Amino acid sequence: MNRKNHGFYRIAAAVPKVKVADCWFNVKQIQGLIKEAAEKSVEIVCFPELSVTAYTCADLFLQKTLTDEAEKALQWLIKETENLSITFIVGIPVEYNSKLYNCAVVCREGKIYGIVPKVHLPNYSEFCEKRWFEPYSLETPVIEINYCGNITAFGTNLLFINDEVKFAIEISEDLWSIVPPSSNHAMAGANTLFNLAASNELVGKREYALSLISQQSARCHAAYIFASAGFGESSTDLVYAGNAFIYENGKALSESEKFQFDEQLIINEIDIELLEVERKKNTTFISRPVVDNYHQIPVIERTKLEAIHTLTRYISPTPFISGVENYIEMYEDIFSIQVSGLAKRIIHTNAKSLVIGISGGLDSTLALLVCIKTIDKLKLPREMILGITMPGFGTTNRSYTNAVQLMKALGITSKEISIVAACEQHFKDIGHDPSVHDVIYENAQARERTQILMDIANQTNGLVVGTGDLSELALGWATYNGDHMSMYGVNAGIPKTLVSYLVRWMAFDPTDDTVSSLLSDIVDTPVSPELLPVDAQGQTAQFTEELVGPYELHDFFLFYTLRYGFRPAKIFYLAQNAFQDEYSGAVILKWMNVFFRRFFSQQFKRSCMPDGPKVGSVSLSPRGDWRMPSDASAEVWLKEIEDLGSRI
Repeated sequence: MNRKNHGFYRIAAAVPKVKVADCWFNVKQIQGLIKEAAEKSVEIVCFPELSVTAYTCADLFLQKTLTDEAEKALQWLIKETENLSITFIVGIPVEYNSKLYNCAVVCREGKIYGIVPKVHLPNYSEFCEKRWFEPYSLETPVIEINYCGNITAFGTNLLFINDEVKFAIEISEDLWSIVPPSSNHAMAGANTLFNLAASNELVGKREYALSLISQQSARCHAAYIFASAGFGESSTDLVYAGNAFIYENGKALSESEKFQFDEQLIINEIDIELLEVERKKNTTFISRPVVDNYHQIPVIERTKLEAIHTLTRYISPTPFISGVENYIEMYEDIFSIQVSGLAKRIIHTNAKSLVIGISGGLDSTLALLVCIKTIDKLKLPREMILGITMPGFGTTNRSYTNAVQLMKALGITSKEISIVAACEQHFKDIGHDPSVHDVIYENAQARERTQILMDIANQTNGLVVGTGDLSELALGWATYNGDHMSMYGVNAGIPKTLVSYLVRWMAFDPTDDTVSSLLSDIVDTPVSPELLPVDAQGQTAQFTEELVGPYELHDFFLFYTLRYGFRPAKIFYLAQNAFQDEYSGAVILKWMNVFFRRFFSQQFKRSCMPDGPKVGSVSLSPRGDWRMPSDASAEVWLKEIEDLGSRI
């Protein structure tokens, strides 16, 4: 994998203005867009179907004058772009062996590298392509033909190698077929798929096309670039809107604007490394049948690659919730997963109570809301939820008051048990000086609280509901056999940043002003374990993000480490793009170092973590997505971070 750009390759889809049957006008428009794309460091640019002639030439395609002129115009275009370091794909009618084919031609630096004919010709409704063109079979072997003065490969099963980009081509209707040629292309190794199209616009057709592109991109774990004809095509009976899309693994990166009178060029980066990771993880893709009838064509090996410092594509600082169009639906789904998991556990164990420690912090608040929703859905009384507040040496008035008032407002059974006397006795028993505020001082409080919850659960035939979240599990920010332990951890699949979003969303509930006000204040309270004594004003002196770093950074590191297995250098590159206005490179690396040190050293806590539901694509359950030795070395990761630091 090319390390300079961390697997990113800049790709474009172009929609030029055309004049029907005016090949010279058309190639000059194409030339201008190729030059513009090259100036913007685009690696490959794709144009629409039959873009050299225009798609709507109809019976003019049977005129030798048009096809000969198209070949001459393409020759001129290839010559005029030979000094540009860019691969381009254009559509043109190609005559071979007394047959006319609707083709895509791949060109770079004065040479044609291959010609791909269309497989599925539409011959229904407004389409009658079989009147002019010959369909091409996937089973037909690749041959060589002489076109535009080039001896070049001609066939459908062509795999073009453009550095790490392995691309293949299908044309318009091919995508609409039951088994698109791109499915075979992907199985043969293509990680990038281009579609040259001329799809006329109808009400609802764009949305249908997008669904096909998204699904095919996701199914093939590939980038899918679609460029369709636009303004200038004949409007005798049809109108072409100039649709162009860039998708990656099912997600939209860029879209053109419909019905523009000017040419359009949409540009974005595709992440080849991400696609390769997805393919490695997907065992059904790995077990694909071997496709050995493909002809591989090296186009370019990039020995001199200009670094892309700023990406065109948007890198979200909150990757756990990026790309979600309907946040309300997502939040409802998350709660439904948590509620369903907890409900099953209650029914299976015949639990008579849910015991939960309420601190007035984010995590315990979210867990309590899940308990409320579960009990309500099971049509059980809220009184069976036992909320225990356990003030200690570092409990602040703000968190204590919020905890007590929230339990009251939600109508659960509440109880207060101070841990101060028990901890003081414990310090005396083990001979620890309570004025020494070390790890013993802090962990004794966490373990005392867990013991209280466990014993009350035994008293009431109940379940201890865990409150710890995914971010705390990743960092090991929990006391082993203390808050680390529960009987079911409802938040185990939710990162801290998402916990905050969920509680804030619940605060917008218009039916209960008291609960809404309390939830809003809890969200605004700085995250703290509150294990060290408060100051003279009763305020905490212990802030989690000052100790282990910003959770938004750790969640960013966590997502790309677990979801895609990216190396620190690439995660740093992404973080610089995502947080460029918020954190310096030095600050990002400082906390990345903390993340990987803690992630490796604290695996032993995850190896024996309680059950809890998987919510998103990332999980740390040792029984599910994540299996890691508890004593693995972080040296390689830390060395790479150190090397990155030496270069900034």
